[in-house]
Amino acid sequence: MSLAPETLPAAAGTTLPACLRHWAEVAGDRPALTFADFSTDRDGRRRTLTWQQLQERVDFVAGTLPVRPGDRVAVLCPQSTEYVVGFLAAITAGAITVPLFDPGLPGHAGRLAAVLTDCAPTAVVTTAAAEESVREFLAGLPGGENVAVVAVDEPGEGPARSWPAPDAAPDDVAYLQYTSGSTRTPAGVVLTHANVLANVTQAARGLGIDPAAATTVSWLPLFHDMGLVLGLILPVALGMRSVLMDPLAFIERPVRWLELLSDHNGSWSAAPNFAFHYSASRVREADRARLRLDRVAAIVNGAEPINPDVLDRFHSTFAEVGYRPEKTRPAYGLAEATVFVTTGPGAPPRVTTFDRAALGTGTARQADDGLRLVACGVPVGQHVALVDPGTGVALEDGSVGEIWVHGPNVGTGYWQKPLESTETFGARLTGDHDGLPEGPWLRTGDLGVRYDGEVYIAGRIKDLLIVDGRNHYPQDVEATAASADRDIRPGSVASFAVEGTDTEAAVIVAEHRGHTGLSTSDERALAATIRRLVSDAHGLSLRAVILVPAGLVPRTSSGKIARSACRDRYLAGDYGKALAR
Repeated sequence: MSLAPETLPAAAGTTLPACLRHWAEVAGDRPALTFADFSTDRDGRRRTLTWQQLQERVDFVAGTLPVRPGDRVAVLCPQSTEYVVGFLAAITAGAITVPLFDPGLPGHAGRLAAVLTDCAPTAVVTTAAAEESVREFLAGLPGGENVAVVAVDEPGEGPARSWPAPDAAPDDVAYLQYTSGSTRTPAGVVLTHANVLANVTQAARGLGIDPAAATTVSWLPLFHDMGLVLGLILPVALGMRSVLMDPLAFIERPVRWLELLSDHNGSWSAAPNFAFHYSASRVREADRARLRLDRVAAIVNGAEPINPDVLDRFHSTFAEVGYRPEKTRPAYGLAEATVFVTTGPGAPPRVTTFDRAALGTGTARQADDGLRLVACGVPVGQHVALVDPGTGVALEDGSVGEIWVHGPNVGTGYWQKPLESTETFGARLTGDHDGLPEGPWLRTGDLGVRYDGEVYIAGRIKDLLIVDGRNHYPQDVEATAASADRDIRPGSVASFAVEGTDTEAAVIVAEHRGHTGLSTSDERALAATIRRLVSDAHGLSLRAVILVPAGLVPRTSSGKIARSACRDRYLAGDYGKALAR
């Protein structure tokens, strides 16, 4: 169910602890948080906390944290009710929370070490089951032996400090949201309570959420910006019930996510594009028949370029169980703006076909054949400008430019990175900017265009392929390559540019599900097909086409293709070494 923007309530307080206290006082016996645990129960054992129980657990754990105002507390819990308690307890204790993950998450130990070194936490919250591995991980870091470790589910018997935690103020830092690092090393976005709660109000108004009739359902990692806001912050701010599950449980059986959505009338969720593809292709007909997706209010699709073909497949696959296209809400956002920037109305996603050549020169022009992009709606409570990144001049509608954002939801900068903060968060418009504020503006690094009033996302500036003076959008080239063979999965292809003799040249690295069964001649034939398709569609000659087994195209912690990391592997010769083994 959705409400008109003018009837929507704002957050229940000016800080997250104030919001939690409010709901514990006025709705203490109501369910606040449910975790569906599939690790030991195939059907998902439900563990629920009421608002009063959540408040009591948060207060107790907060009292055990040996921290002073401004200290950092890293959350190294697996996805669980303990994660939510630990996150809120650190803020309630007056510390700055750093939402992360336990060291057991495969493939991310390097990132975890880098972030912990950057934020230098005084304490870590985890679970009793993960405590030993956390202590071992900290022991390998400089100064790690001095970091206090508190198990949220076994926090000790009494207060760890003699001083009371001060009441938080709106301008106090609530947490550091470390970016996923798709084009650079992770950096901690500094977000205040005012930033976060402003974005909650913007999201609720843009999406039309009725908190009294809504439940959020999420498998997204709580250390990711969208997962944190949807699964924890939005419910705490607006008094909504939150239902969580582990990301691995979704990967094992995506129907679990859809079953939880079916369990709750007025359910809201969010997921990246790959989850829509994965669910449509992996949910069996017998399981699908039991779903009640007519009960879903909406699912936000964001976090990466949205593939219209994937949306069409998801909509057709689940139409018979009540899912309608208007339930899908394309959106755009980023951690530097808390998370939400633009979102669409309650209507079927709008897909526009743009002329590729014109788009490559910076102009959006509709065409019968070309690049299909999904509109990501409009901003609510914030300004969005499309700007020439070289001059700082705001562009007219229909011109491709860098997306700049100005609003109360924009973070204050990167943690202990003043130069990068000024460059990213301190931009100013030049020339005539038609009533828009001069600054400061957040430079997103994303390319987009405003067309017929809505914002379309074209890709990252740093990922743009510039060959022979022409711009090519990597996700467009990757989609063409993926169309060459059904065993090349959407979202498993990386395209990037490398230095050539006279100009830059393009390279494709594609995961192939049946790679081990390909003969040399088969592989050469498929590579030739990819070259031909890319040449015909984009006028682009490829330097190399490399087919690899599943899992060898690097991704960020949020599942995006890490093109710069893939390029580094290619230049280092890692793909040749991997295939030779």
